Amino acid sequence: MSLETRIAQARGEAPADTVLRGAQVLCTVTGALLKGDVAISDGIIIGVGESYDGHEIIDVSGQVLVPGFIDTHLHIESSLVTPFEFDRCVAPRGVTTAICDPHEIANVAGSEGIRYFLDASMRTVMDIRVNLSSCVPSTHMETAGADLDAQALLALADHPQVLGLAEFMNFPGVIHRDPGCMEKLHAFAGRHIDGHAPLLSGRDLNAYVTAGIRTEHESTSADEAREKLQKGLRCLIREGSVSKDMVALAPLLTPVTAPYMCLCTDDRNPLDIAEHGHLDHMIRSLIAMGCDTLAVYRAATLSAAEAFGLKDRGQIAPGKRADIVALPNLAECRATLVLCAGRVVNDAAFAAREVIAPVARHSVRAPKVAGQDFRHAANIPETSVIGIIEGKIITEHLRETIAPEQGDKRPDPARDLLRVAVVERHGKNGNIATGFVRGFGMKQGAIAATVAHDHHNIVAVGADYDDIALAVNRLSEIEGGFVVASQGKILAELPLPVAGLMSLEPYEAVHANLVDLRKAAKSLGVTLQEPFLQLAFIALPVIPHLKITDFGMVDVDRFEVI
Repeated sequence: MSLETRIAQARGEAPADTVLRGAQVLCTVTGALLKGDVAISDGIIIGVGESYDGHEIIDVSGQVLVPGFIDTHLHIESSLVTPFEFDRCVAPRGVTTAICDPHEIANVAGSEGIRYFLDASMRTVMDIRVNLSSCVPSTHMETAGADLDAQALLALADHPQVLGLAEFMNFPGVIHRDPGCMEKLHAFAGRHIDGHAPLLSGRDLNAYVTAGIRTEHESTSADEAREKLQKGLRCLIREGSVSKDMVALAPLLTPVTAPYMCLCTDDRNPLDIAEHGHLDHMIRSLIAMGCDTLAVYRAATLSAAEAFGLKDRGQIAPGKRADIVALPNLAECRATLVLCAGRVVNDAAFAAREVIAPVARHSVRAPKVAGQDFRHAANIPETSVIGIIEGKIITEHLRETIAPEQGDKRPDPARDLLRVAVVERHGKNGNIATGFVRGFGMKQGAIAATVAHDHHNIVAVGADYDDIALAVNRLSEIEGGFVVASQGKILAELPLPVAGLMSLEPYEAVHANLVDLRKAAKSLGVTLQEPFLQLAFIALPVIPHLKITDFGMVDVDRFEVI
């Protein structure tokens, strides 16, 4: 459509493609509820607040229209489904833009994995934008399936869906000027660079921000987020399946701060999406907690768009992309109609997509293991233990006395001291590391997964060595996923054959499997609400304070293997 035609339609000289009639429009700038039609042509809003004719009239009487929601940081792989199933899962909830970092699949399949996401993003109903994965691997203390340097990232940088560089997790590498980190920062200078700096403050935070970092989603307290706002970062309120920071940060979201705050999910699985929601859940929860309604919707739309340079969305106004959500009321935030670029989100829209074949099949190449491989050889009682904090990916560095028996420190379920192990699965070195974790509450059996941020080696927690071995070996047989084992039997499993991260099944089937897995885990005595996602973050050595990789136990504060 020519610009001249669009202007004529905006003046009412020619009918629009589509007219939404009978609703009020929330202005995300002034907070006013505007009356009048919303006219759309060629996916663009051409008129608001006036009367229009259109080839299609959609009656939205009694509704409130708001801009489409923007998830400003997430890993689609953590939804455990492909980008196409994620599209079908969350777009009907009003999420019309997702800014993803595909570093989970990148750590398994490298550039091929990122290209798969870029190709998919050109075909989904919702608009998937990509920030290129900056830390593959996340540190030098793990074995990943790939290693992406600055030149590999620059080869992808000009794709139309690419915004910039994804979360720079190696914040010690930034502040201490690691050459590899500096090369990436120089390569993407002037473009968007996502932050990732848990608990960083003071001069170190100054150094991190001055490197060109623009956003940050790791704040877990209002004080932490406030300092980051004051030092120029846009702060993203995160509510994932494990990392739940919304309650802590809600007091900071006000009409004053809203232009500089956004919403994100980071890692959210189909259980939480089906049972609670996605960004729609965050919006109604924040309003229920007393946050200003305009501030919440602004953070979910206009502020998000501006933080990431997406000038064509975030407001229902002429010239903007027609990403629109119809709601019976603002407080409940339950979509009755969603438009992405002027197209109604429905089964027909999803059926019309061209779905491309997945990549990174048969990516689990771990050695076959036996129970004795999970002994923890030691001759002194003093022991570092990973302390789980439910709802957080930050862990405690606990110190316990565990007496060796014949050179092996064994799990002690009575004290909630369980074996945690990481098995290298990319076929590079066969590393097996073991340690201790507290917080699962498990009394017997084992759980294991190939979802282990960000290297995605096999991670397992268990009370029995043979059950750990059974679960680990089963993961190789099913091309990765989640497994629960006890007393020599597999109790439940979810195959994730795409890079060991994503299912090829519909999200409804994945949700049903996750319900079975949760039930099986609880039968072992597990007390955590989300044991598998909590399991996934035990192995991420860029989140304080104690983690484990295939290299061994990692003191994140000292940034070294201990």
